[in-house]
Parts: sequence; structure tokens; C-alpha cells
Amino acid sequence: QVQLLESGGGSVQVGGSLRLSCVASGHTYSTNFMTWFRQAPGKEREGVAGIHIPTHTAYYDDSAKGRFTISQDNGGDTVHLIMNNLKVEDTAMYYCARGLLYGKDWNQPGQYNDWGQGTQVTISS
Repeated sequence: QVQLLESGGGSVQVGGSLRLSCVASGHTYSTNFMTWFRQAPGKEREGVAGIHIPTHTAYYDDSAKGRFTISQDNGGDTVHLIMNNLKVEDTAMYYCARGLLYGKDWNQPGQYNDWGQGTQVTISS
């Protein structure tokens, strides 16, 4: 099992930036993918950005392309999500998740067994 701890959420105005971090501990060696999901009230959880730890290959939802950057350090045990040019529609609870997969279906919540508690991101106009 992998434990995940998110940090970095907060409230900013439209156009602002935030940096989320997720630190993984435990049996991280059994996993190879870390993804940031978000869930707004009344909406389904959606994948925002994911990274294949061994190759550093990044995957992005269309809503994140050009604005968000996912990266890793500490040998892949820490993953960051830098979010620029934030929009009101980015408001959500953001969760990191870790699993064993190979890119396909990276944005599907069912592919992940381990989840963090979430960090709130609120964008105001």
C-alpha cells in the first residue's frame, strides 16, 4: 500500500498560479504512475495530469494543456503540479493517486488503488 499526502492548495484569483505537491510513501516500488485528479461539487472525478515515473512521460487532459505542468523528484516519490493561468472552472478538490499502469486509461479513477485526502483549490473572479 502507498500513502499519499497532498499540499499546496489554496485560494487565488483568476489568472493566478498554484503549485500542488504530493509525497508518496510506503510500497511505492510496486507502482509506476502518479496522477492528479480533481472533483468539483456535483461532478465526476476527472484526471488532470499524470506522469509515468520511470520515463517521466507526462499526460494531460485537454483542459490542462498549456497551463499545467506535472513533474517529479525524489526518485518519483514526490510529484508536483504547477498550475498557471487559473480559471474559475479549475475550482475543485484536487487528489493525487498512484498506481501501476502504462499510460492507457491514465485518467480513469478506477485504475488507481491509492489516493490522497485531497487539497482544495478555489479560483475567484
